[in-house]
Amino acid sequence: METSRAGRVMFPAAVVMVVAVMVIPLPTTLIDMLIVANISIAILILLVSMNVTKTLEFSSFPALLLIVTLFRLALNVATSRAVLSEGEAGQVIETFGSVVVGGSLVVGLVIFLILTLVQFVVISNGSGRVAEVSARFTLDAMPGKQMAIDADLNAGAIGEDEARQRRRDVSDEADFYGAMDGASKFVKGDAIAGLVITAVNLIGGFLIGVVQRGLPIQEAISTYALLTVGDGLVSQIPALLVSIAAGLIVTRSTGNADLGSDVFAQFSHQGSAVRSAGFMIIMMGLIPGLPRLPFIIIGGGLALIGQRLIKRGPILAVVDAAAQPEAIAPPSAQQMAHDARIEPLELDISLDLIELVDGASGGDLLDRVSALRRKLAMELGFVMPPVRTRDNAQLPLSSYVIKAHGVAVGQGVAPAGRVLVIGEHLDPLPGDDVKEPVFGLDARWTPVEFRVQAELAGHTVVDRSTLIVTHLSELVRRRAGRLISRTDVKELIDGVRATDPTVIEDLAGAGLGTADVQRVLATLLDDGIPVRDLVRILEAIGERARTIRTPEALVEAARAELGPAITAALATDGRLSVITIAPFSEERLAGALRITDAGSLLELAPPYTEAMIAQVLTANDQAVRRGVTLVMVCSAVLRPAVRRMLKSAAPTVAVVSYDEIGDHLEVEVVGQIDLDASRSEEDRNAFAVST
Repeated sequence: METSRAGRVMFPAAVVMVVAVMVIPLPTTLIDMLIVANISIAILILLVSMNVTKTLEFSSFPALLLIVTLFRLALNVATSRAVLSEGEAGQVIETFGSVVVGGSLVVGLVIFLILTLVQFVVISNGSGRVAEVSARFTLDAMPGKQMAIDADLNAGAIGEDEARQRRRDVSDEADFYGAMDGASKFVKGDAIAGLVITAVNLIGGFLIGVVQRGLPIQEAISTYALLTVGDGLVSQIPALLVSIAAGLIVTRSTGNADLGSDVFAQFSHQGSAVRSAGFMIIMMGLIPGLPRLPFIIIGGGLALIGQRLIKRGPILAVVDAAAQPEAIAPPSAQQMAHDARIEPLELDISLDLIELVDGASGGDLLDRVSALRRKLAMELGFVMPPVRTRDNAQLPLSSYVIKAHGVAVGQGVAPAGRVLVIGEHLDPLPGDDVKEPVFGLDARWTPVEFRVQAELAGHTVVDRSTLIVTHLSELVRRRAGRLISRTDVKELIDGVRATDPTVIEDLAGAGLGTADVQRVLATLLDDGIPVRDLVRILEAIGERARTIRTPEALVEAARAELGPAITAALATDGRLSVITIAPFSEERLAGALRITDAGSLLELAPPYTEAMIAQVLTANDQAVRRGVTLVMVCSAVLRPAVRRMLKSAAPTVAVVSYDEIGDHLEVEVVGQIDLDASRSEEDRNAFAVST
């Protein structure tokens, strides 16, 4: 807490001090102190940049680079004022001007220009380019990294806190490289400013010495020019150190140790290369005309070091092998079983659809899936399993696949830059004609620029995320019975136990367990019946279980209890459009009814089965054209068997019993099933023989 307070005070004060240095004349003693501080800060930044293991450990570097550059320019202004006005700028600058460059103006200018060129042309340009490319690649990789984090979170490999931290690190890394891309311009500007300031000081100092102070030309040069060159060198050396630190930061890949440790560790595994380099340098020393002693000393040293590294290699290998089990422990059986587990729901998307799940790019697919889970929980009465979303490089571009328990149950395409327009008479709109993947309607993928035109024409316009979520929603509704797990049922029962404990006690007294309740709820969900009214469902099956405990009997008991709600959901504006079974045909069906361990079924001759299915499909087509939902009504005894027979041929036709129709509904009979209609005498005899 104390360090935080110190930082909040020190840096604003430092910025104010920098501005003050620019405008207030300073004594030479204080200038020496500030110059030494500038050099010390540059050395400190360089050492820190070499010791970090990853860039985010020095994430404040871009802002610090701006402050240091501003401080150095302020010192340039202060020293220039002192040199031009007083002919001196402290002992540090005087020493650099006389001792470092040997008192020679030409030598000083050459060294100054070389340092400036190294900083500006080599280091600054290189680090700026690396920062630009790193920022671009980091932004491009963000969706994939976010997808990997979400996949690990959905798979349970990481917790919510770790996922949040990893997302923050990904975002911070992108922000850092973006800031470094801009901060590199400060270094270039500083180098240019140093050249300009030095040139101005040379000309200005010469004019002041000769014109104003009347000094001889030689004395003016020795006084002002050497001080100016010393001032330039004092400024450029810290600038060069900071530029090197910037280059190290942007080129530093993530490692397990600091830069020096990584370099020595990697060279220590290349003993043969080091020894070969030593022999080559020794051979170069044998070339006539070259000094042999330096080549022999350095080459011999490298050859000796390489030989020692080669001998040390087997020992390191043994040590690494011994440490292997602790460094990389094999996954446990539990972890391997978890990784191999098939998720209840999976959404695989092609690589070009990653933008739909990337929040930074405006993608909202994951948020919509979360909203879908809440919506279906309110509609169906149980929470659908989490959807594991991942990218799949093997999928064609713009495609997606929805899997349930590892099996692909739905797929479609969602091309970028287009919207799906559903309706008739789509010829005026450009695009590709397709079948809408959810309900099989005629549609066209149209460029997004024509969205408003399509909406004005009265067509239904669906964007890519909405299409995928709608497709997923419909598949979950159709397979809700197979998605509700025993764990889900236990959580539902525990919720009822907290509010209605007597109901759970009755279930236990009737000998019903979680598995029995799961079968009932799964069957209801398969029939499109929500299980929100769980208390009444449990009460009904608990009471029926005291006399008969077959799954079919328990389901029928629950349906009888929920009957008015079931038929109300199937009605349109309070009117229930039904198709009934002729009395004589219902008697035939009752005679063909068989009770098995798997439930009741109808043993009808094929001609009568085909006739019944054909009449139901015809009536359903007429109801669809009228915009109503067709409901088939029969006796409670026949209902399970009739529903089982029609489930595959007419899955959208609901089958209810007469007992389930609420007295609050208006019933409209739109058709009647007659098994003897259009049947030949031969077919009727066949039916009689079979029954």
